[in-house]
Amino acid sequence: MGAAGRDFHNFNVLLRNDPAVHVVAFTAAQIPDIDGRCYPAALAGPRYPDGVPILAERELTTLCRDNDVHEVIFSYSDVSHETVMHAASLALAAGADFRLLSPAATMLRADKPVVAVTAVRTGCGKSPVTRQLCAAFLARGIRPVVVRHPMPYGDLERQAVQRFASHADMDAADCTVEEREEYEHLVDAGITVFAGVDYARILAAAQAEADVLLWDGGNNDTPFFRPDVHLTVLDPLRAGHELTYHPGETNLRMCHVAVINKMDTATPEQVATVRASIAAANPAARVLLADSVVEVDDPAAIRRARVLLVEDGPTLTHGGLPFGAAEAAAEMHGAGRIADPRPYAQGSLKQVFENYPHLGKALPAMGYSRQQLDDLEATINATPCDLVLLGTPVRLDRLIRIDRPWLRVRYTYRDRPDAEGGAGLAETVLELLGR
Repeated sequence: MGAAGRDFHNFNVLLRNDPAVHVVAFTAAQIPDIDGRCYPAALAGPRYPDGVPILAERELTTLCRDNDVHEVIFSYSDVSHETVMHAASLALAAGADFRLLSPAATMLRADKPVVAVTAVRTGCGKSPVTRQLCAAFLARGIRPVVVRHPMPYGDLERQAVQRFASHADMDAADCTVEEREEYEHLVDAGITVFAGVDYARILAAAQAEADVLLWDGGNNDTPFFRPDVHLTVLDPLRAGHELTYHPGETNLRMCHVAVINKMDTATPEQVATVRASIAAANPAARVLLADSVVEVDDPAAIRRARVLLVEDGPTLTHGGLPFGAAEAAAEMHGAGRIADPRPYAQGSLKQVFENYPHLGKALPAMGYSRQQLDDLEATINATPCDLVLLGTPVRLDRLIRIDRPWLRVRYTYRDRPDAEGGAGLAETVLELLGR
């Protein structure tokens, strides 16, 4: 059971070459239109000359019964513990065992130092942490290379090993908006990013170019590479989720450093809840405090304007947050009104609002396909507003036509010293690497 990422990695590392195992299928969830494909023979190996079918998760029960399946392996992230057990119940009722693989069983060992940036939920703020660490390494003459959690939504064989060092590389790979949100901000900072499907090959290529590898996790998944320093980012705006979502709780229990982000917008009670969770789950972890700072190019343009909020897609959808950087900027700089895109939603965006009713007036920057990008463009341009606030990390104006004035909004990382004046993010990671 997967979502086009962790499932493929688990197969590649543990099952592909195991003569005692025959993999009947992958099931797919979370991401639109990733089922109905085939994991190709070129990646699946000689034991699977026809590849492995990828089917919708709703077919799980029938799949198990029709194929006498003995075992179901759950292999995707950012789901509640309750959801995992519902999946287990489906498998058990269909006659199969239900299995969770330990992170240690699927982590690859690198020849270079590895710093892993993970989280307890989607949207905690991993990307600014990764970007901050890259800048710190570069300032000290250390060459970082980022390896991103997989996002293979297209031709899997073509995407086996991907290297991004320019916008042209992303264009050539036909990257979706969701991929660009993770790659573009790093490439713009001069950082090479690797991603893809076969992470043993990706590791070999990436470490050949690096002094240090940064694992940039997706959702709240555990690292694919064994980290020398493991950071987990926590979000006090969703206090308590750090102990109720899979595998975010695992990351919390494994990490060397717990980063409590968004201190500038959280209440003392929310922070206290997160601190108590860290103390209970991983009392040996170092705790760092951080602000998630909202930056916008022209704050004065927001004041009293009717603004349309376009936010990071995954953070709002399966991440469950009802707001993002655009809404934060609107509140901070005195927007007059928030435009409601729901009456003007086009095509697939109508279904997105139906599937995620918590979104309210926030428009997620969905772009898993060209059609969805066209629907996003049409929705933005049909919504009456004075200004579009783009809270997605990607340069959306390069991918669609925006007829109305727009501004980009970005989150950046900032250390918040604790009462004891402890070391910040870069100093802490460098110290631990030195050990």
